[in-house]
Amino acid sequence: MSQMNRRRALQLLAALGTTGFVAGCGSDTDAQPTADRGPVKIGLITPQGGGFKSIGEDITNGFQIFLDLHDQKLGGHPVELLTADEGDTAKTGKAAVEGLLKQGVLALTGVVNSAVMVGIRDTVEEARVPLIGSNASPSSLQSVFYIWRTSYVLDEAGRALGRYLRDQLPANGRIAIIMPENVGSPDVVRGFKQEFGATDPRISDPVTYTNATSNPGKTTYASDISKALAKKPTAVFCFFAGAAAVEFIKQLREKFSGPIYAPGFLTEGTVLESLKENALGIQTALNYSADLNNTSNRVFASAYRKKHQVTPTTYAMASYDAAQVLDQAIQLTGGKPTPQQVNLALGKIGQIDSPRGIWQFNQPRTPQQKWYLREVQRDGQVMSNVLINELATLG
Repeated sequence: MSQMNRRRALQLLAALGTTGFVAGCGSDTDAQPTADRGPVKIGLITPQGGGFKSIGEDITNGFQIFLDLHDQKLGGHPVELLTADEGDTAKTGKAAVEGLLKQGVLALTGVVNSAVMVGIRDTVEEARVPLIGSNASPSSLQSVFYIWRTSYVLDEAGRALGRYLRDQLPANGRIAIIMPENVGSPDVVRGFKQEFGATDPRISDPVTYTNATSNPGKTTYASDISKALAKKPTAVFCFFAGAAAVEFIKQLREKFSGPIYAPGFLTEGTVLESLKENALGIQTALNYSADLNNTSNRVFASAYRKKHQVTPTTYAMASYDAAQVLDQAIQLTGGKPTPQQVNLALGKIGQIDSPRGIWQFNQPRTPQQKWYLREVQRDGQVMSNVLINELATLG
């Protein structure tokens, strides 16, 4: 099936309202001449400095790849992409959102930090402008109408690995849990214990919480690691990303050579380049692997590698999908979309033909999707996250 035919098929599915949401927009959009569709502004919120900067760059690149493949348009409208720095606090995130709203954006996307996402919730809901989050997704973000997420809910990463390790860890095994003390960690721990078994004696309690900085030093985690290893675990379950992931694994490997398990952010993107041999054998659960064999991923990954000379990450993929759902929603609204019309249309787009595989929004406006087990293996001179198998469908 050609790319154009696939897009048309998905638009027809969307017009049927397959997610069960209330119908809101007209279905006669094909009658609107493309030439009459004026430019729209989309606001992209990412960290432009600090330990999460590389994740922000991936999100920007993923969104732009979709625009590159679609003549710089969404729903037939030329796109003006406006960017803002989310910073690393609720205050800086709110300032970024307010600045973009003043410029008349049709929709918002991005957001890396869970603390920022929680902090901007009320601003977005009161503005009645849809936000398609492409990373941060704490489970505490409930009862939202204008906030959608193309990434995941953090407890799902814990659930996927908890179910897997419950069966894989030997009866005499013991797993230590080490997490940064931030908004997302309790979600991951809760999901993990829910599936593994909260009272299973193989879990070393209590959880060891570390400094939540995104820019750690060379000894930031040393004392906490020693504390967690005092109970002689046979495996470690952890949750770090970006620069924090690099320093944590380096410091952990100085004292522990056993198996390491984590949500996939631990080994995503530039982290692998920095860790090199220290990353070998780490197993992670994630909603995407760059070596997935489907047509959408081949198109996306090929375009991404050609433009950036690196393998795409889950952050880039989720942002690509954020552009994809906006494309379909704007298409459904007709020639002169409003933020409210786009928001209603997002509930009608049905299944998404994504690089991660087919998924769709569930009632809480997050993806129902597959989770995959990956392992860091050597690929020539570089380290690569290699797909092992499917773990679960969650959402």
